[in-house]
Order: sequence, then C-alpha cells, then structure tokens
Amino acid sequence: MIKQRNESAKMYRDGGRPELAESEEAENVIISRFLPAQLDAAETEAAIAAAIEASGASSIKDMGQVMAHLKSAHAGQMDFSAASAAVKAALMAKN
Repeated sequence: MIKQRNESAKMYRDGGRPELAESEEAENVIISRFLPAQLDAAETEAAIAAAIEASGASSIKDMGQVMAHLKSAHAGQMDFSAASAAVKAALMAKN
C-alpha cells in the first residue's frame, strides 16, 4: 500500500501535479502509523540466519521451509521478495 502510494506520488510529481503528490505522501504518513515496524538490514539478516537454523535448511531445496518460517515469524515486517533473494544467497553460500 505504501509502495503504491510512493509510486503514485512520483508519477504525480513527474507529471507536474505536486498537490496530488503531497496528498499521496500525507496519506502515507497516516497509513504508516498503523503498520508494523519494518526490520532494518541487520535485523533482517539476523532473522534469515535464525530461520535457516530453526528450519535446519542446508541447501537451496530447503528455501520454501525458510521462507515459511520467516513469513510466520515476521509477517508485515519485511519485504519478502528481497528476503527471498537474501535467503537464496545464504543457502547457496552454505554449499
């Protein structure tokens, strides 16, 4: 929801409609108050390491288990598409 509004605000600014961009940004501020806090890079890395250990993952074949663990433990707290790439890299480094 936040990402979509940020994209809309950028499009409005690029299109010369700063008043609409400001409206989108103001709504983002309100919406963000109700969303869970996002994990920073270090916390995300620690959560991924913990999920790999908790699930006993040892190869890329176990990626689904790791992602399921992350989604259940950190729903709404991280970008799972970015986390997926980090999980894949971490599992490939184990081999």
